[in-house]
Amino acid sequence: MTDLQQTNWADPEIVQWCQYLLDSYAHWMKQELIERTGTPLEQAERLFNSAFVVASHGAEDDPVLNYGNRAALDLWAMNWQQFTQTPSRLTAEPGKREERERVLEQVKTQGHISGYSGIRISSSGQRFLAEQITIWNIHKPDGTAIGQGATFVIWKYLS
Repeated sequence: MTDLQQTNWADPEIVQWCQYLLDSYAHWMKQELIERTGTPLEQAERLFNSAFVVASHGAEDDPVLNYGNRAALDLWAMNWQQFTQTPSRLTAEPGKREERERVLEQVKTQGHISGYSGIRISSSGQRFLAEQITIWNIHKPDGTAIGQGATFVIWKYLS
């Protein structure tokens, strides 16, 4: 089975999630994350294949990752099934989780932040510094909060 088949980014629920993610990004950042032409399915494919990292989690008490584009899956060294079963706190090392949680709480109250940097860890134990991260609240059109998204272009592996 190929990575693309395992990913299932074309699943209607994932396509809908991508619309919430993209609409919320545009709401908070006053610009689009990707080109929004074409159908929602075409936008989901464009988002999945973007060169920059995009990841999100739901609004659970201990949020679980529910979306990662190809760049995110590659960076965290996971397939779709592994990624979407991972509590998002596990993307940070144990000593960095408190700072990460503080930032996510800040986003909950102010809607978004930009310019955040943090050390993260892949499933293989590879540490990396993600820089200039944008994090935003994801909501439905009626304003119901349903999660948080993050995107970044710059990362460097640490020894």
